[in-house]
Amino acid sequence: MCGLIGLSACAVVQKPVVEDMPEAVASGSGVIRPVARPSGLSTTPAARPPASARTVEQFDTTSKADKAAAEDAAKDAAASGEGRALGLTIVSLGDPTQPGLWIKTPLVKEPVKGRVVYPKNGKAVELDLIPLDGPKTAGSRMSLAALRVLEAPLTDLPEVQVFAN
Repeated sequence: MCGLIGLSACAVVQKPVVEDMPEAVASGSGVIRPVARPSGLSTTPAARPPASARTVEQFDTTSKADKAAAEDAAKDAAASGEGRALGLTIVSLGDPTQPGLWIKTPLVKEPVKGRVVYPKNGKAVELDLIPLDGPKTAGSRMSLAALRVLEAPLTDLPEVQVFAN
């Protein structure tokens, strides 16, 4: 009798549906591989923070040179009027273990390069705009490095202007 109960429970388990996963690559063994990083986004990978990271400096692995270049590029784009304004969004600190200069926002539907301006001090940074599910009025998540370039408070919810290149 116990054997029948165990077998009947096994019949309920279903295999994951691979064809519903857009652009995912399934191997013959059923392993799903992620889609490659979209082109046009940052190609300068910052190192992941060490597992022992505890401070802001330890988590922020984006180099000073990369931050300065992103800040200069944003200033140049603003001075030339480059980019399309997408709107204002409230940002919170994103995953501090995810390196680089990025913002995950519902203001974009596909990954693109862009810039963010912090109106309180006028600072700007060029970064990757990554789609985030939700209505356009929902908040966004920004990388630690980007918030530091903007000199925005890490523990507040600052409002920023977002532009797509």
